[in-house]
Amino acid sequence: MLRSRVKLIIGLGNPGGLYEGTRHNVGFQVVERLAKINHILITARRFKSLYGTGRINSQRVILLKPMTFMNRSGEAVEKAIDFFQLELEDLIVIHDDLDLPFGRLRFKLRGGDGGHQGVRSIIEVLGKNTFLRLKVGIGRPPRGRDPAEYVLTPFDETLRDHLEGMISRGAESLMVMLLEGLERAMNRYQKRETTDMAG
Repeated sequence: MLRSRVKLIIGLGNPGGLYEGTRHNVGFQVVERLAKINHILITARRFKSLYGTGRINSQRVILLKPMTFMNRSGEAVEKAIDFFQLELEDLIVIHDDLDLPFGRLRFKLRGGDGGHQGVRSIIEVLGKNTFLRLKVGIGRPPRGRDPAEYVLTPFDETLRDHLEGMISRGAESLMVMLLEGLERAMNRYQKRETTDMAG
């Protein structure tokens, strides 16, 4: 079993009821599921965020949801990293991804922002990209539909039955990554899922 220093796990999304359940808030949903499974309350307010601390088995974690809106996520992340005196290697960011089919998961270390404004904000504020991301596939919008508008809408009714499973797999993949290592999590969760559907 792997043991390491505290990990800061960020779920990206937009605050407020208007955005609840939208495609862009998948990061919030995964970190909330991770908190529920491990009996961690994300209710403390600081760092322009809601956050909670606890353990996932032997691993100490901080689970955080920035309340800054997506394009300013870096402000909250920087404040939390500075307060807890963490390195970028201790940071894990969960976010939606248009370029992955619905239901697919992909871990990525380093790299660009892929057009995601939350990830872009984090890279710009921190000045580096050496942190781990968990991308959660939401699929591309139909032809002619604005991607910026698409990500701020709820999932289609045909996908909602599969959404719970996708959120659960996202949380489970993070637990495997923390306790058994990144390679094991990638091998287990990055294979093509039977629930892949067009977005």
